Amino acid sequence: MGRETVLFKTEEKMSRSAAADLLRQVADKVDDGKVILKQGEKKVGLKIPGRVEVEIKAEKEVGRRKTRKKLELEIEWLVGGGKDKGTFSLG
Repeated sequence: MGRETVLFKTEEKMSRSAAADLLRQVADKVDDGKVILKQGEKKVGLKIPGRVEVEIKAEKEVGRRKTRKKLELEIEWLVGGGKDKGTFSLG
C-alpha cells in the first residue's frame, strides 16, 4: 500500500437533521461529479469519476462508562479508473 495524505479533515457536532442535510448536499455534489470542501482559507476540490467504490460500515465501541456507535460512509476511486466489485442496496 502507498502512503496516505490527508487533504482535508473536519469534525463538528450537529443535529441529526443538519447531518442529513449535509449528506444530501454531498450526494448532489457527487452526482454532479465535483466536490469542493472549504473551511476558512482551506479549499480542496475533488473530481468524482462515473464509477466509484462505496464502503458503508457500522461500528459499536463499548467503553467502561459509555457505548459509542458509528456509521461511516466512504467513497473512493482509483485515479485513472478501476474495476467494478458488485452491487449493494439498502434494506
